[in-house]
Amino acid sequence: MSESLEHADLGRWRVEPPVLPGGLYQLLRQAFLRDPSKVALEADDCPPVSYGELDSMVERCRSRLEACGIEPGDRVLVYVEKSPANVVLYLACLSRGAVYIPVNPSYTPVELAAFVEDAGARLVICDASRLAVVAAMLKDLGAHAGVAPLCSGGLIPIGTPPPQLSTPGVRGPVGSDPAVILYTSGTTGPPRGAVLTHQALAANALALCRAWDFRLEDVLVHALPLFHTHGLFVALHCALLSGASTLFMNAFETGAAIRLWRRATVFMGVPTHYTRLLSDPGLSVRAASGMRLFTCGSAPLLPQTWEDFRLRTGHRIVERYGMTEVGIITSNPYGGERIPGTVGYPLEGVEIKVVTKPVAEPGSGAAGELLVRSPGSFSGYFAGPDETARVVSADGWVSTGDLAVLADDGRVTLVGRSKDVIITGALNVHPPEVEAALNSLPGVVESAVFGAPHPDFGEAVVAAVVWDADANPDADRLRQALSKKLAGYKIPKRILLVERLPRNAMGKVQKTILRSRNAGVFTPGP
Repeated sequence: MSESLEHADLGRWRVEPPVLPGGLYQLLRQAFLRDPSKVALEADDCPPVSYGELDSMVERCRSRLEACGIEPGDRVLVYVEKSPANVVLYLACLSRGAVYIPVNPSYTPVELAAFVEDAGARLVICDASRLAVVAAMLKDLGAHAGVAPLCSGGLIPIGTPPPQLSTPGVRGPVGSDPAVILYTSGTTGPPRGAVLTHQALAANALALCRAWDFRLEDVLVHALPLFHTHGLFVALHCALLSGASTLFMNAFETGAAIRLWRRATVFMGVPTHYTRLLSDPGLSVRAASGMRLFTCGSAPLLPQTWEDFRLRTGHRIVERYGMTEVGIITSNPYGGERIPGTVGYPLEGVEIKVVTKPVAEPGSGAAGELLVRSPGSFSGYFAGPDETARVVSADGWVSTGDLAVLADDGRVTLVGRSKDVIITGALNVHPPEVEAALNSLPGVVESAVFGAPHPDFGEAVVAAVVWDADANPDADRLRQALSKKLAGYKIPKRILLVERLPRNAMGKVQKTILRSRNAGVFTPGP
């Protein structure tokens, strides 16, 4: 592990990475040391950071975590806006062996409290502007967690919480240790924390770098959030592991993205990014002439969007597929045929199968649930053995909850979801959570939340609400009340006032009927 990790050396570790003494950060750090003067991160609101500077900043931040009493295995919950300082903090947690838990900064304090309590966080790190709100939340919760603001350079001021002496001789992280807990919608119940080890994250990053031919001279336009698999693992890990430069967009804007392409080679986006780019008159073959790779994931991309982008830019988007629990599973080939509407072939080391009843052979066209077994798989849900057992079989197969068709050559096409999850703007919304919030409001008898096709977000949240006969129905008031309980993307964009919800003979709400009736609710009229 002492030798330099050259681009050609990415093939040394096939299927499964090494034990990783020092954990994932030490693997990434090999790229830092190849050219310490090269720009690692660049953003509009701060000076460019070289790889040498990044390494020093990570070490200082790691020391601050240690001074705050954070030991390997302690859980650090991170509630911050996207910034280079956020990256420094993430890498410092990896280096220290702390378990990094990012949450969406748009969450309300009510939502945040649930994650703090479930994770048993030792420390909550937030933007300085949120310090008082988070401190009050922790006090009300009675949580045994400190709170500290994230400052420029990823440095956490010592003194909040009070400095504590670290245990002498504590070992650094190894590959089998947990590195990150990412909260994701489970098959049932509230979101669950998927525990990902250093080794699992390394395996997926190595496979992606090989599959997409990442190289030292690449420049990535990073337009994704850092609390999600796509931005934190897929984009950031590929850039760092290959020693590429990253141009940060704190928020996506089409004109800014197109301007950054002049200096870049790679762009990773979600379907909403591409539909918005297509509405920008600056999108052209010339604008994308220096780019070598466009990828798309986190939600289904319409074949028409794929084709329109090809005609406007000359580039064929590489669609891929993954999930929090197992990382990226499949990808259309970088050097082969990319078929719109499909998600390609399994990455190296990934096994997949489609389970149908009765059992069907590949190429039969029969749809079934997609199962995956991978070295990038999670080690289970945090404090959720029952939920883990429902998703992971005894021999390691993970149920994705997605329905797929497997072609005779192994190419995967997704055809639907068996899980009741809405993907809006590439963010997952768990309907029971929204329903619980709605049903707690005065005047609401019951509700059913579902997704409907949306031209910008792919899907948008819709709620059918039954009102108390004595109540005054007011959709705007409901949305205003929900804004105190839920992040904005979870709040229904359309609230339908209905007399009753459709049910089957067993009394179960039939959301398929609601989806069918309201499929065109966001479609512009003639």
